[in-house]
Amino acid sequence: LASRAGSAATGGRMSQHQCPECGYVYDSQLGDSFSGYPPGTPFAALPDDYNCPRCCVRDKPDFIALDAAKP
Repeated sequence: LASRAGSAATGGRMSQHQCPECGYVYDSQLGDSFSGYPPGTPFAALPDDYNCPRCCVRDKPDFIALDAAKP
């Protein structure tokens, strides 16, 4: 269900968001197993207090949407 919701919300594409501190990329298709988010979890579904699992410095609002720059 999460996978379908993510696809619908992004026009059929999964999204990617990058931490500006360390460069970690959250890919909604892959999820974040370290933090307990399964594949298909859309970035928008992550809690507001989600932070980068690699550097733990940046929070969700700091992440940069990579798919926004794609045509």
